[in-house]
Amino acid sequence: MKKATITLSYDEEKLSALRLYLEQKGGTLEEELQQAVDTLYAKTIPANVRGFLDLRAGVAKPEAKARKAKPKAFAPETNAPTKAPDSVGDCS
Repeated sequence: MKKATITLSYDEEKLSALRLYLEQKGGTLEEELQQAVDTLYAKTIPANVRGFLDLRAGVAKPEAKARKAKPKAFAPETNAPTKAPDSVGDCS
């Protein structure tokens, strides 16, 4: 996929501090910004549009899980009639 460059203005001292602390944590500003833009993209762009763009770009998507029909609960059919009580109110 062809990459574009984003340019933005930010306070120089804050940027220096941010880079310093991210480096101490083992990260980079570029990685954090990339993750933030990816999150914004996923939150904003509908899934079907993202899928279309992935197909157009030739990005391999993980195989979709095959939809399996849920097994129905087994309830054996019986032809035997149900037995009704012999008399109503008989508790003996």
